[in-house]
Amino acid sequence: MNKVIHPEFLHQSEEINRIIENFDTQGRLFVDGKRNKIKLFGLGTITVNVKSFKIPNIVNKLVYRFFRKSKARRSYEFANLLLEKGIGTPQPIAYFEHRTLLSLQDSYYMSEQLVTELTFRQLIEIPDYPEHEIILRQFTRFTYELHEKGIEFLDHTPGNTLIKKVGEGQYAFFLVDLNRMNFHRKMSFEERVVNMAKLTPEIHLVEVMSDEYAKLYGKTYNEVLSLMIKHTQYFSNRFHRKRALKRKLGLRKN
Repeated sequence: MNKVIHPEFLHQSEEINRIIENFDTQGRLFVDGKRNKIKLFGLGTITVNVKSFKIPNIVNKLVYRFFRKSKARRSYEFANLLLEKGIGTPQPIAYFEHRTLLSLQDSYYMSEQLVTELTFRQLIEIPDYPEHEIILRQFTRFTYELHEKGIEFLDHTPGNTLIKKVGEGQYAFFLVDLNRMNFHRKMSFEERVVNMAKLTPEIHLVEVMSDEYAKLYGKTYNEVLSLMIKHTQYFSNRFHRKRALKRKLGLRKN
């Protein structure tokens, strides 16, 4: 097992190792996904979140063994990069990779579990959530900060931003599911809008985000809105096409 433990947690190496060794039989199930599984464990005075990545297919076993960093390793390294750049994400603790001579098998990413009020998805689903527009505008500023720092979060989707209230009318944002990111010297206007357009096709949310981003970036509201609508429609149509195809293939029931 190849592993890296964050320097601040090296004194807890034995406990961390035991958590990974007993992942299948211990811990509290938090997410049981088709591809990955997340469990919660106690580590000293904190709760840790351990994500177990699905064993890759036969081709990716070779790719991740020799040519590309594993999802667990990228999650750990990207989390440290985000924190260095002042971007919120749960504290990275360790990653583990089970390697054979010729392939990558299972892998794990461990981070501190954060208790937060909601995710961006719930902001979409609950339009009368208290301080809804305040949160949405602060989230847009957070996204602008990402873009200004050249961070393209490829999984900038509704479930991957945690939102925590930190004061009266003040919110902090934390990125999760970090294994797909690009880092640029500078992002173009269209790259920025495409990145935001993955979040929601809901026009009333798109209008507020476009208004706030236009003020920050120095474009007009209409310039941002028209491009946002173009790309949100593209992503929405692509989503529905993929879902319809899965139904035809019998991979989805509804």
